[in-house]
Parts: sequence; C-alpha cells; structure tokens
Amino acid sequence: MYQILMPGRTIVGENAISMAKEQISQLGNHALIISGKIVEKSGIVKKLTDSLEEAGVSYTVFTDIKGEPDDLMVAAAKKVYDTEGCDMVIGIGGGSPQDSAKAVSAASGYAPIALIPTTAGSGSEATKFYCVTESATDTKKLITDEKVIPRLAVIDPTLSVTAPKSITAATGMDALTHAVEAYTSRKATPYTDIFAISAIKRVFTYLPAAYENGEDLEARTQMALAAYEAGVCINNASVTLVHGMSRPIGALFHVPHGISNAMLISKCLAFAKDGCLSRFAAIGRALGVAGTDKECADAFFIYLEDLCKTIEIPTLEAYGINKEAFFEKMDKMADDALASGSPGNTIKEVTKEDILQIYKKLWEA
Repeated sequence: MYQILMPGRTIVGENAISMAKEQISQLGNHALIISGKIVEKSGIVKKLTDSLEEAGVSYTVFTDIKGEPDDLMVAAAKKVYDTEGCDMVIGIGGGSPQDSAKAVSAASGYAPIALIPTTAGSGSEATKFYCVTESATDTKKLITDEKVIPRLAVIDPTLSVTAPKSITAATGMDALTHAVEAYTSRKATPYTDIFAISAIKRVFTYLPAAYENGEDLEARTQMALAAYEAGVCINNASVTLVHGMSRPIGALFHVPHGISNAMLISKCLAFAKDGCLSRFAAIGRALGVAGTDKECADAFFIYLEDLCKTIEIPTLEAYGINKEAFFEKMDKMADDALASGSPGNTIKEVTKEDILQIYKKLWEA
C-alpha cells in the first residue's frame, strides 16, 4: 500500500503567473512574497505583483534571502509577515525562497502557500520538504511536514531563461539526483517509478541544451517538467545517500545544493549499485542501452560522468574548498548525514565508515 502526495493544484505553461492569479486570490488577501534580490532585479517579481494587482490582492515583498536559508533569514521574513498582517505566502525563485516560504508558513500556523520556481531543479514546488541551516551550529536541517505541501504550484518555463549556466547546471543536477535517488530508494513505488524514469530521460536529453543555450525554450520547458516530476518522486519515495551527504557540504562550505549533489552523485550511486543493480540497469535501458544488467548499469554511470563533464561540474578542489578544512569537518559531516535519515533509504546498509570513505574519495584524482 502507498499514498500519493502532490500540490493541491499545479498550473503549467508560458505566462502561468497571469493564468494563476484567480487561484492565488483564493488563498488570501495579503501575500508575503519571498524571493531574492537577483530574481527581483530580473523583473520576475514584478510579473507576479502585476498579476496580484489585477486580482486585487495586496502584497509585501521580502527579498533578503541570500544563498541557502538559515534560521535568521526565516525569522526576519516571519517578522515582516506578522508586521504587515499577511495571510498567505508566495515563494518565487529557486529552492531557497521556496524553502523559506515553507518555513514562514509553518511558523505562521500553516498559512496557505503558492510556490513559483524560476529554476528547474529543487522540485520544492511539489514537496513536503524544506531545508533551513541552524546558524549556531552550521547544521543544515531537513524538515519533513506534509502541511507545507503548497496549495498551488505555478510552473512557467520562461522564468528560467535568464538563469546563468552555473545555476542551470546546479539545479538540473539536483533534479536528476532526486529522480535517480527516488527510483533506487527503499520507498520507491510503481507511481514514483513512472515519474522518475520520465524525469531522468528529460534531464539527460535536455539539460545539455539548456546549459548551452538558456533561451532554448523547449529545453527549458522539458527541464521544468523534469524538476516537477522529480519533486513528486521525492515527495513520495524520498531521497537517499547523495542528499544525506550533500547537505553538510552545503552547510559547512557553502556549496550550492545542486553542485554538492553533482560532486557526490557518481560515487554515492556507485556505492549503492550492487544493492539494486537491476534498478540501475533499468535506468540504462531507459537511456537506450541494451545488454545485461551489469552492462546497462555500467553504461548509465558512463553517461552520468559524461553529463557532469558537459555541464562543467567542478571538483571540491576546483571549487576552492580547502582539503585540510574538509577533513577536519568530515566526522561531523558524517554524523549529520546519518542523522538526516536520508542514507537509510538507500537499498543497501550505510554506515558512518561508508560515508567517511565516500567523502575521502571526493579528493581522489
């Protein structure tokens, strides 16, 4: 037996913000719009505020989300929510504004949420998850709460055309990680399998094109769909080892989440490979490979390495992380990874020593 959790309503297409104004107006009278300054400067926030004005919805804009959210940013946004008398939250931007919107909603008695992604990766618009870093301990906390699944998700692929290459790469790899982890999770279901394979095929086909030419609207549309599909997957099948090990890297070394996922994905999945060889083989076959399970699984890993090279995923060293500092933090990182619960979803037992060994392998040539 399994259940399917999804947003209350999802609106997809070009100019979806305008199409969604009636549904947004049904969520409340005064929205707190949470975003970042880059998204605001791009004019995307104005598209939303223009639509709200047409619908007669008042709003307050909060754009002090800088990088991945921590508890201090969330507290500042919550203060504005209370001071301005808001009764709903709209997160518009990448995963950070969307996660912040969920955190503010939870702190406000679960105010209604609408989420509008401007990148194709986090899938936050479809999920019950959000991450907030605890500033006092530099620990990135994963919160799971079905009450923050958005009432409304608005997916407009045109909003992502201005995303730079580095963001396109990071978010695209986040979507791929979600899909592969969900497909190889202990919690996978027949329903999530369908979405996962679809998302994986879209990413391998269209991420290089979106990376090469951000104005390729077909590629952007397919990546937006992949991110949403992968979000539905993790909402119901969860993530595994990659995400468990990725969050501590993000919290302690401020590596964007999708990039830290991409740095880890090959080595983490290689560890899990013999726990579910047939699943990795099925991914290979979905990508057009024929042969034995081992041959198809091996081909998937070759394709994965090639994709990371194509979109220029850096190593830890190339990113500028100090090896000595990394090794000093490694024990805490392994503890935090295990404590998150995500490694336990891997179809293979994962120990702290396993995690430490994988972290060390990130520095191998």
